[in-house]
Amino acid sequence: MQLSITALGSNQINFIVEILPAIRDCNCNILEIRSSRLGKSAAAYLLVHGNWNQIAKLETTLENIQKRLEIKLHLLRPEQKDKEKDRDCLPYSLETISLDRDNVVESITSFLFDREIAIEEISGSSYQAAYIQSAVFSTKFIILIPSQLPLLNLREEFLDFCDQLNIDAILEPVKR
Repeated sequence: MQLSITALGSNQINFIVEILPAIRDCNCNILEIRSSRLGKSAAAYLLVHGNWNQIAKLETTLENIQKRLEIKLHLLRPEQKDKEKDRDCLPYSLETISLDRDNVVESITSFLFDREIAIEEISGSSYQAAYIQSAVFSTKFIILIPSQLPLLNLREEFLDFCDQLNIDAILEPVKR
């Protein structure tokens, strides 16, 4: 059984040092972990595995940690991922850079979802570009392109889409 944990708190509270021992003490295993600072906040995302009793014990322990540290925790028992569906997909990396506008990420994600392309990961940030007085927004996506989707057509369509929105983009296979 798996448990997804999303934790959000102040930068001053190092809540991850409380959560990790709780996972160990409940005899659960960490499958994935990500942590980052978001402005004056800190966020952590974890996927843990254990039997139903271990997961239930961890949920109770995490509720106590949440109250004690005054952080926000969201817990979810996800359904097992359909590996057969992902087997017929090609993993690609998509990187973009453009002037910082409100709808850049929304436009890109809409383009992908309209073509039934799954988004595995998104990361992005805004920063002040050197040499100009404007903010720039860059993103990195890991996407799963269905194998029946013609890659040449998709690439051409996506580049035309990016040209219309003045987005510079690179779409290439994930190399492992």
